[in-house]
Amino acid sequence: MPTSFRHRPVLAAALAGAGALMAGAVQAQEAAAPAAAPAAGSAQGVVQGAAQGAAQGVPDAAAALASLPHDLSPWGMFVTASPVVQAVMVGLALASVVTWTIAIAKTAEVTSAKRKARAALAMLEEARSLSQAAERVGFSQGTAGALVRAVLAETHMSADAPSRDGLMDRAASRLERIEAAAGRRMARGTGILATIGSTGPFIGLFGTVWGIMTSFIGISKAQTTNLAVVAPGIAEALLATAIGLVAAIPAVVVYNACSRAIGGHKAQLTDASAAVLRLLSRDIDRHALPRPHAVPGHAVQGHGNSRAAE
Repeated sequence: MPTSFRHRPVLAAALAGAGALMAGAVQAQEAAAPAAAPAAGSAQGVVQGAAQGAAQGVPDAAAALASLPHDLSPWGMFVTASPVVQAVMVGLALASVVTWTIAIAKTAEVTSAKRKARAALAMLEEARSLSQAAERVGFSQGTAGALVRAVLAETHMSADAPSRDGLMDRAASRLERIEAAAGRRMARGTGILATIGSTGPFIGLFGTVWGIMTSFIGISKAQTTNLAVVAPGIAEALLATAIGLVAAIPAVVVYNACSRAIGGHKAQLTDASAAVLRLLSRDIDRHALPRPHAVPGHAVQGHGNSRAAE
């Protein structure tokens, strides 16, 4: 039998197998198509839901940002702060006003007193006796004039004493009390500066703690930790500490300056007292103490002024 006829059954079988394979592939493709359609639909739904959620979240975020305070100036933060923090800020602002008022008043008072004491001390250094000193500074206003009048008053009150040994001690006691009274009068009001300087930072810190506590309460209610939401409240709280430092630092500086100026004025009064005692000692040694009629009006007026100075 020819070779071509022997291979025909084999070729037919191969062709039949290839047709069966192609038919199976077509059936598998048709079966997979319905299963892929729901998967594609679910993926498309997820994408659409995410897009809708994002679109819905954008207005919520915009509304939250719109509700935030946009004026973060000191006045704007003061207006939007809680009532407790506002009370702290107002109190510290008033303390600052008191500080600068005392600073201006004490500067004028101490400057005037030091100028008068300097002029009176120069007159006392040039005088040769109590009578001459009384003529120059006895009627002048200021503590130096009160010192001279007090010594004259003690001299006149001790005119009938059998001994002059205790006159210096009595006069020194009068002068010492006048100096102490002048120092207390000059230091009046500086205690407020010390109080403001020591308590101002702590009062401001109290306002800061209260404001931060309020901010954390707002965070828990809003259920968000976005810095844009919590930053304004924290900034308002920190403003209280800043105002406390603004009130306390000048108070400490002014208190120290007043203390140094008052100390310098006390030194001037001490020099004036020493000059008056030297004049008294010279008059005692010369047996030339002023008589009541030698310096008219000084005895009575000097006695009264010395008590007024005390």
